Amino acid sequence: MTHAPRTSRRPARRTAIAGIAVATTLALTACNANSQPAATSSDPATAVQQGGELHILTSAPAINWDPATSQNLAITTLGLVERRLTSWQTNPDGTTEVVPDLATDTGTPSDDGASWTFTLKDGLTFEDGTPITSADVKYSVERSFAPELSGGLSYHKNLLEGADEYTGPFQGDELDSIETPDDKTIVFHLDSAYGDWPWIVSMPAFGAVPEAKDDIETYTTTPVATGPYRVADTVEGTSVTLERNPEWDAATDEARTAGPDTVVFELSQDETVVAQRLIADSGADASAFGATFVPPAQLAQVQQGPAKDRLVTSGPGALAYLAINTEADGLDDLDVRQAISLAVDKNAYRVASGGEIAGDFATTLVTPGIPGREEYSNGVNDVAPEGDVEQAEKLLDDAGWSGRELRFVVTDDAPTLAKAQAIQQGLERAGLKVKIVPQADDVWTETVTQGDGSKYDLTLSSWQPDFPSANGNIQPLFDSSQVGDGGYNLARYSNPEADDLIERATEETDLDAAAKLWVEADQLILGDAPVVPLIYTKNSFLHGSKVENFRIPDFPAYPNYMQVSLAP
Repeated sequence: MTHAPRTSRRPARRTAIAGIAVATTLALTACNANSQPAATSSDPATAVQQGGELHILTSAPAINWDPATSQNLAITTLGLVERRLTSWQTNPDGTTEVVPDLATDTGTPSDDGASWTFTLKDGLTFEDGTPITSADVKYSVERSFAPELSGGLSYHKNLLEGADEYTGPFQGDELDSIETPDDKTIVFHLDSAYGDWPWIVSMPAFGAVPEAKDDIETYTTTPVATGPYRVADTVEGTSVTLERNPEWDAATDEARTAGPDTVVFELSQDETVVAQRLIADSGADASAFGATFVPPAQLAQVQQGPAKDRLVTSGPGALAYLAINTEADGLDDLDVRQAISLAVDKNAYRVASGGEIAGDFATTLVTPGIPGREEYSNGVNDVAPEGDVEQAEKLLDDAGWSGRELRFVVTDDAPTLAKAQAIQQGLERAGLKVKIVPQADDVWTETVTQGDGSKYDLTLSSWQPDFPSANGNIQPLFDSSQVGDGGYNLARYSNPEADDLIERATEETDLDAAAKLWVEADQLILGDAPVVPLIYTKNSFLHGSKVENFRIPDFPAYPNYMQVSLAP
């Protein structure tokens, strides 16, 4: 579940990266992606080949369609069925921009930036033809506060004025900071200015849910559609089939092309089997793509075989990092943390992750593809990928390091254990003693996000921002409010100067000015060495030979489901 952070305005997240069944977006470096749509429609929004049955092969055992409890991002699964106030447009040049969806524009801020007004487009309806009103959007946001519907993206819960004690609409209570003066207008009042609000309202809760048809027990499987598709059939644990929503109007939607007539999610698929099926490219698999990454062990096979032209690899995306518990005994010493940073062998880590195709070496906390990101040097982040063992040893000696054993807590899956061993051998070169402690995923989450942090010294994680702003990189991982209580400040880093920079950047509505503050925060935090940036991970996906417009933009690292089409 999502836990509230320690201050009223700081958003907390339950997971470090997007869930298995979702996909976000990232840089397209593979030149083999289908880049030319087969235009057969006169409408610009549907200028792709129409027709066919698309299959999406996923390891997820189910799809959660409830916008209150989903962490799905704007361009993936839920976006096929449910629209939001804004959405994401991914462009052929790799950029991602926020665009109107249910709303006529991306919002109008008040002079102080603390209130945002949206107007709904004309002619919007649910799948049954009922008009969508601002009250439906308000209700959708309000129900995300209900304790019965926890687990979704929660940024808005810590930004809306007076939301601290709100527990949803099911007892008849309303959230006064959301106003609906008429059926077309909705106004959000925030605790303070927030320049990234147009991105926040692209999250699942900012869709439309009709109160009269809201059954929280069944909405996860039978949502009321507002997008180009509606749920036609669900076979538990096996498949979900979508069919066209006749009430969707392409003229109102610039984010979705709705090419296929039918979309079938094949659930509970083994990622190795998915790769083999797509390599074979027979039958319905020619019209399929994998929502799971191509396993590292099969990447070489794909790159050297006949399916190489159907392999699409993202550019550098999510930040994989080693977190150093700054509250742990001895690790509160900056020299010791810098020594750990210097001793890490990033190259060994990347080899364990699958080699060069697995990612680029990381040097900053803000990930590539984020507007305003800047490279810089702090004397540690620009050492050779193999590290500098001699300098690490010197720093440890000067710090009088006791040489105690470091508890390196990681999840117990084989890929993570291989990466942990690569980190372990690098640190041990400098004389550090490291014990790897494997834990089941839920136990690991409890260890590193709850309690006082006394059960670990080091841990591995990765982070894909929920929206393309440095805010999504820095605040969840390094604001002191995100220490414990379910927050993902795994380094337990606390610096009032950093907190001040984060707050100033968050409240800045001038995006260029905000970007400069985020760069300043990046430099300050990495100078304190609470984490070791390892690689910006790349994700590789396979698709069948009939799949077109399978693109991955500069942010984050996944294909845009809403623009995929099929050749005739």
